[in-house]
Amino acid sequence: MKDFIRLLFRLVPPYRKNVFLNVLNNFFSTLFSLFSFALIIPILEILFQINDQTYTFHENVWSLPAADLAEALKDNFYFYVVSTIEKSGGGVTLLILGGFLIAMTFLKTGFMYMASLNMITIRTSVLRDLRNTIFDKVLNLPLGFFSEEKKGDIISRMSNDVTEVENSVMSSLDMTFKNFIMIVIYFTAMLIISWELTLFVLVLLPIAGFLMGRVSKQLKKPSREGQAQWGELLSQIEETLTGLRIIKAFNAENRIQSNFNRQNETLKRTSKKIIRRQQLAHPMSEFLGTAIIATVLWFGGSLILTESSSAITAPVFIYYLIIFYSIINPAKAFSQAWYNIQKDLASMERIDRILLTENHIIDPEHPVELKEFKQSIEYRKVGFKYQTEPVLEDINIQLTKGQTIALVGQSGSGKSTLVDLLPRFYDVSSGEILIDGTDIRQVRIKDLRALMGNVNQEAILFNDSFYNNIAFGVKNTSIEQVIQAAKIANAHDFIIATENGYDTNIGDRGSKLSGGQRQRISIARAILKNPPILILDEATSALDTESEKLVQEALENLMKNRTTIVIAHRLSTIRNADLICVLHEGRIVERGSHDALLKKKGYFKKLYDLQSLEGPMSQD
Repeated sequence: MKDFIRLLFRLVPPYRKNVFLNVLNNFFSTLFSLFSFALIIPILEILFQINDQTYTFHENVWSLPAADLAEALKDNFYFYVVSTIEKSGGGVTLLILGGFLIAMTFLKTGFMYMASLNMITIRTSVLRDLRNTIFDKVLNLPLGFFSEEKKGDIISRMSNDVTEVENSVMSSLDMTFKNFIMIVIYFTAMLIISWELTLFVLVLLPIAGFLMGRVSKQLKKPSREGQAQWGELLSQIEETLTGLRIIKAFNAENRIQSNFNRQNETLKRTSKKIIRRQQLAHPMSEFLGTAIIATVLWFGGSLILTESSSAITAPVFIYYLIIFYSIINPAKAFSQAWYNIQKDLASMERIDRILLTENHIIDPEHPVELKEFKQSIEYRKVGFKYQTEPVLEDINIQLTKGQTIALVGQSGSGKSTLVDLLPRFYDVSSGEILIDGTDIRQVRIKDLRALMGNVNQEAILFNDSFYNNIAFGVKNTSIEQVIQAAKIANAHDFIIATENGYDTNIGDRGSKLSGGQRQRISIARAILKNPPILILDEATSALDTESEKLVQEALENLMKNRTTIVIAHRLSTIRNADLICVLHEGRIVERGSHDALLKKKGYFKKLYDLQSLEGPMSQD
């Protein structure tokens, strides 16, 4: 319960007004419910003619002491009832009392509906805020977080776990407000009617609560396991959809299906355990509630039959039973909600693994303004490591505005990591990176990244139109500017050949396009952004010869008058670079121009010769 209350204090405070109105409406709803039940007493007394007492009418009843007020109001009420019976008969009196019962019920249900409207506002708003918070956090987390987590598990937390919070905690807000108010008011009325009977009930209820609590405590752990297993299953589905072409090409359908079936069976067993315990809540509470009512009937009947002054009448006892029965439903809701809360808190823990993750890549407290790139980029004694494993060591590079630098080396040598440090996708572990003499950690992240454009080996496109993909991230863009960028990137001709031209949807990740077409759209996007610094990450390595020629021409158009950092796979494409740095195991082992490095006959020459053996390459 402590965790649940802490969670409410996290989510609900912005909606204090709605909480107050919900509590107020629930209070009046319960109060009118109590009054409507009270009309049962005179109705029964009239029907069975068991009340022959004489009542006195009290003048100025509201001026009486508080201790005498309730008794005086009761006397005046019965005085009017008896007078109406004497004047108009029992039938008319029952009709009037029935009208009062309908009116009280109308007020009760009206306030109940108003309370539910307040709760709907709280529930939907809190869930909206939670989704927004998670999505904002995911957008702002560093890339290193996602290399440690499975994509499917993150999707599961953002969808399935949030749904669990909605179904469990948000629905359990009624427990906190509505049911709590009902229990307090009903219990107070029960004490007033018969303190002996109520004390007897107080002995029974904790026993039932203890039994329910023992079962619910066993629900949290399997719920956490179930959510984790659902994340694993989503990861499997995501990987299968992404790699479907390879799965079919290698006839690996049976293997993938076997893995999926195994994980699905594990999830099924865990879900079965959770649902079995959840389903135990209702029959268990029903049985315990019936046992308590039967015991109360026996004890209350004993009080009616006794001759002591504390005995209650049969109509009052029936009224007491109605109130007690009404208090059982909120109490049962408490127990059911407790089951749901235990299940849901496991989901909230998984969500918190995202929300409470610390993001070390943040804007400085007093940022340095950097609106344009004027002079140079410098890597000064830069080192970087994932966890404890070093990836880059003692990197020193000086790049003057307008120059092109190429990074080459075998896979895993640290080329992509070196480039990712510049836009602060990661932060250096040691040393510093400077733009125009300013450490990039002293600059706003948005200002820093606004200076750069990226074209990656895998063109990252969105399930949208050509126009929106090219104009992505650039504000106030006209169709003329988009067309001009597409022409420079050699993309205009194949775009206008499609059915709807620039409004044509390109499919999920650009699935309707060839590899070369996707890359040229990516280049057009970078051209439209018009950044002074350009990062090319093996932009032509996955293309056929014809596509490579078109893309290379587009890249040359893009690189004009820009400072460019190129990660090169095909060494023949970087012969015109001002500087080539050869990386090996996280260090720069050679640097120089294309021709100078070939003459050295060192590591670069070995890489060049290896590529020459793999296929025809142009000669120097």
